[in-house]
Amino acid sequence: MSNPDLDLHSSRLTDSGLPAEVVTRLSARFSMLHARHRRRAATDAVAWFVPGRIEIVGKHTDYAGGRSLVCAVDRGLAVVATPRDDERIVIEDIERSSTATLRASDIEPPVRWALYPLTVLRRLARNFGEPMRGADIAFSSDLPAAAGMSSSSALMIATLLALTKANSLAERRLWRDNIGDALDLASYAATIENGSGFRELPGERGVGTEGGSQDHTAILCCDAARLTAFSYRPTRREHTLALPAELVFVIGASGVRAQKTGGVRDDYNRAARAAGAVLDKWRASTGRQDDTLAAAVASGPEVADQIRRAIEDRPDLVDRFEQFLEESTSIVPSAVDRLAAGDLDRFGSIVDRSQQLAEQRLRNQIPETIALARLARRHGARAASAFGAGFGGSVWALVEARHAARFAEKWQNAYRDAHPGAARHATFFATRPGPPAFAVRET
Repeated sequence: MSNPDLDLHSSRLTDSGLPAEVVTRLSARFSMLHARHRRRAATDAVAWFVPGRIEIVGKHTDYAGGRSLVCAVDRGLAVVATPRDDERIVIEDIERSSTATLRASDIEPPVRWALYPLTVLRRLARNFGEPMRGADIAFSSDLPAAAGMSSSSALMIATLLALTKANSLAERRLWRDNIGDALDLASYAATIENGSGFRELPGERGVGTEGGSQDHTAILCCDAARLTAFSYRPTRREHTLALPAELVFVIGASGVRAQKTGGVRDDYNRAARAAGAVLDKWRASTGRQDDTLAAAVASGPEVADQIRRAIEDRPDLVDRFEQFLEESTSIVPSAVDRLAAGDLDRFGSIVDRSQQLAEQRLRNQIPETIALARLARRHGARAASAFGAGFGGSVWALVEARHAARFAEKWQNAYRDAHPGAARHATFFATRPGPPAFAVRET
């Protein structure tokens, strides 16, 4: 007998542009999640696929108004949610076999990973009024955790989608006046994470990181089989281009967790604060009030040199400014141009420069990610770079699909020889650019 849930999932997943093998895997995960919600009416259950993302180039540019080239991936969170009759979220992480019960009044989450859904609940309650109707949420993720692929932002977006549906928020005037499309939703989701306000919607305590909206934009606004260049603050789509079918990304998750807590979070925030300090010095020296570093740079051809003079007493800020300037104004546009022209050799050289800047000026790389990027190029990748917040995480390598399995094996073996400790926890897999978050089942 046909399984209606499985048939529906497979149809929606196929229509999204996901490959057949991914559809098969995800359909089984969704059917398992729906089975956990059988205690409620089947018509109550809503399901989403929320992907992870790859940042191709554009390291630490978004919160300063810069550019990045990104894509969603064909891995992510399978999420099933049913509305509750009270204000609680009961959320289950299948992989961790961990469940958390949350209320907007909670000061701290019962388990660390639940900080992300709790932050969403608090913010929505502040912006749209309490009590916020809760939801039972179960999710299953095949993203490597704390690997720089935005698994935490994906969890926040999954919670945002579930609570928005449960409370019919998109039908409210306040929502319609402030969130008009997916780009707006991505920007709002980013402010939930970093704690800042969005238009008429005041901020609330975030998760402790001071990042921008790149991750949320990639998750909500990219397209299957395509790469997209965005600029930020405000978020704008600048270019979209297809990744040739014969190419895939192989991801090497280093085994060193890029976890935004403690000292690693401080390192991450230091990069964001340095960009803000450059802008502050520019404002102080000129009396201008540009909203972002990117806006300041764009205000005139002489501005970059003026900024250099304003920060010449701070070598750390000089490094941060030069990395931002080259990454946002040269590397991202050039990478888009070379990919569009099919010039993979030049594209690879441009990406190498981005990686070099991350190592030498941004200084968010560790020996393991540096080794992964270099080993990938040595073993034949057309381009390779670390991505994400840094201080751990993953490296992408662009390779021909027909050689991907052999390449991944060689890359993994070389990494094991170079860093045997970290390699015990490393993960290697291939992915194509995937669709944005979408509803797999709606009511």
